[in-house]
Amino acid sequence: MSEKMLTTARLRRLQMSPRKVRLLIDLIRGMKAEAAAIQLQFSKLAAAKPVLKLLRSAVANAKHNHAMNEKSLVIKSAYVDGGTIAYRWMPRAQGRATPIRKRTSHVTIVLEGEKEEKKKN
Repeated sequence: MSEKMLTTARLRRLQMSPRKVRLLIDLIRGMKAEAAAIQLQFSKLAAAKPVLKLLRSAVANAKHNHAMNEKSLVIKSAYVDGGTIAYRWMPRAQGRATPIRKRTSHVTIVLEGEKEEKKKN
């Protein structure tokens, strides 16, 4: 009998608005890890590349740290939180200044899968 286990990977301070990253995370939540990787690989959104790298890191964590079966991995939860905001300004007409907020994101992916059975000799 194989037991269910969880593994986590986090990407912090991604220089992209959380709103843009959430579009992708909502798309892959609940999918199998392999299917999610294919979905991200062919996505045209700019957030797809760092999220795909994070997903691959989570899969590597599952295999290496917890000896989980790669085929059984499912994205149990994935969420995006807002990170720090860098405040800048841009000069405008008549001596005014317009604020610019450069937002960052913290992305977390939690995978669930079965632990691989070790063969007994």
